Amino acid sequence: MLLILANYIVLAVAISLFTSCNNINWFFWVVAGFLALYNFFNIRRNREEYTRVIIIGYVIALVLMLGVAWYWITSQNC
Repeated sequence: MLLILANYIVLAVAISLFTSCNNINWFFWVVAGFLALYNFFNIRRNREEYTRVIIIGYVIALVLMLGVAWYWITSQNC
């Protein structure tokens, strides 16, 4: 649960700081890449804590984060 919460916070801050009307700054992709690396190594290091149900919930949370990111980036009022 903490990994999902950390992902939402980092992604929300990155979107609000590094995106504007139909423009995504290159640093947003750097932040997203480091977040993906952090997730990969965190899950790999703590594999015994991540059961099948938790991984399914994590994947659902990632899909929801992509939807939130898409919504924030495309629906800003200019």
